[in-house]
Amino acid sequence: MESLARRARILSRRLKWISRPLGRFIYRFYEEWLHAQVSEGPIPEHVAIIPDGNRRWARSLGLDANVGHEAGYEKLEDVLRWLWDLGVKVVTVYGMSYENCIKRPEDEKRFLFSLMERGLSRFVEERAYEKYGVRVKFIGRLDLIPKDVRSRVEEVESLSRLHSSRFLNIALCYGGRQEILDAITALVNDVINGRSINEVNEEVFRRYLTMTSYLPSDDLAEPDLVIRTSGELRISNFLLWHIAYSELYFCDAYWPEFRRIDLLRAIRSYQRRERRFGA
Repeated sequence: MESLARRARILSRRLKWISRPLGRFIYRFYEEWLHAQVSEGPIPEHVAIIPDGNRRWARSLGLDANVGHEAGYEKLEDVLRWLWDLGVKVVTVYGMSYENCIKRPEDEKRFLFSLMERGLSRFVEERAYEKYGVRVKFIGRLDLIPKDVRSRVEEVESLSRLHSSRFLNIALCYGGRQEILDAITALVNDVINGRSINEVNEEVFRRYLTMTSYLPSDDLAEPDLVIRTSGELRISNFLLWHIAYSELYFCDAYWPEFRRIDLLRAIRSYQRRERRFGA
C-alpha cells in the first residue's frame, strides 16, 4: 500500500497536470532533452544536498509536518538513484542539523528518528549497499541520536565498509562549526602529545575532518556542487570547510517536489560555470 506521503505527492502533481496531457508529453520530452545535454558534459564527482522544505510542503497541502518528512525520505531514494545513474561518485546529504537535534520538538524528533531507523533497516534488508557498491558513512554528533538508531547506523557502516564504487555521507546531528572545533581539539591534543606545530598546514588539518578521513582522496571530500531546495539562499552551517570552492545551486521547489529535471538543471548550471577555486 502506498504511504500517505507518496499519495500526497502524486495528488499534488495531478492537480497541476490532470487536464494537460500535452503538458505531460512536453515535460517528458524536455526531461530527456536535458538528460542528453547533461550527459555530454562533465559530471560532478561529489554532490552535496540540503533537502529543505518538507514541513512547508506538507502544510501547503493541509497535512501534518510528519507527512512532509516521510515524503522527503521517499524523495531521497529517488534522487540518490538519479545521481548514481548519472555517474556521481560521492553524495553527501544533510539529514539533520545539530540545531535540529537540539531545538526541534521531541515528538517531531521521535518521528524523524523512527523514519530513519525504518529506512536503514530497509537498506540492510534489500542489501542496497551491494546493489550500488556504496559505502555509507555517518558524520555528526551521533551521541545525540537514540541507541536503536545508532545501532542501525553502525550496522550499515560495517556492512558497507568494503565497497568503494560509490560513497554516501549522511550528516546527522551535524554542524560545520562543530566539525571544525572537533578537528581543532584533536589536532591540539596531538600537538600536546608531541606533534610539531610546524607540521600543521591545510593538508594536515584536512585529515582531522570527519568526512575526509575515510574517502580515497582529499579531492573527493570537497563537493563540486551543493544543491539546496525550497528557495532559501543560505548554507545553514553545512560543510563549512569542505564547500569553500563548491558551486552553489538554489532551487525553488520544496524537497518532496524536487524532480529529475530540477537535478538535471542543477548539473547543467554547474557545467556552464568556470571553476576558479579562488583564483
